[in-house]
Amino acid sequence: MAETSNSRTSETRVQRLQRLRRAVETSGALHLRDAAELLKVSEMTVRRDLAGRESALALLGGYVVNAASPMGVKYAFEQEIDQHTQDKLLACRAAAAAIKEGDTIFIDCGTTMQSLAHCLPEDMPLSVICYSLNVASIVTRRPATQVMLMGGLYHPSSQSFSSEDGLSYLRRLGVNKAFISAGGVHWTRGASCSNFHEVPIKQAVIATAMESMLVVDASKLGSLKPASFADVGAFSRIIVGGSAAADMRKHFRSLPVEYVSDAT
Repeated sequence: MAETSNSRTSETRVQRLQRLRRAVETSGALHLRDAAELLKVSEMTVRRDLAGRESALALLGGYVVNAASPMGVKYAFEQEIDQHTQDKLLACRAAAAAIKEGDTIFIDCGTTMQSLAHCLPEDMPLSVICYSLNVASIVTRRPATQVMLMGGLYHPSSQSFSSEDGLSYLRRLGVNKAFISAGGVHWTRGASCSNFHEVPIKQAVIATAMESMLVVDASKLGSLKPASFADVGAFSRIIVGGSAAADMRKHFRSLPVEYVSDAT
């Protein structure tokens, strides 16, 4: 968006930040594009305003958020890769059993989805849609797999990409089964993650796919991350790897949750 001379002089940086803070307090997060439209300035001006050390706001995954809130804590891929490995594998094996020859599947980003990529049936002809390097590096080595990688801006925290072109591409594809990851699964607050750039991608594929499955380890149950992306009722199956306490399971009794443990 081009700035006008009036927009540059009518408000100071402090005044713009005050307006942004009020908007964030109301909505919890504000997309960079919407912030620029609200202030009638360019996205670059918003970025410069937020870069000052005295700013109480931050830019996270393309969204303006409160820097002092938990929203400012970013998911780190390297910190998650070795967490709950066995439980993730249990969930992914159960999820992979649902895949049939010739399916077009979507594999979300994250360390759990890396396990799912390893669990894909060997030599089975498949088409795989993905948007993360860790998943792509695995599925591209499969000789019978057609891989469709969504590109765009690279996000190191989750080794993933995002772009408007990628979303448009995704919406044009026919997806039989979508396997979705989450950092938190709450019975009333729904499925959530730590990176805001993942939200429109997850929502687009849930709306497009014939079947969407949430694949998580048991540690995610009851947790809430800053970026909510779907109600738990949006999934045909919720596959949970590992043991969950009875007082936690009771909250999910009316939902299609499947628990997979070493004892099952």
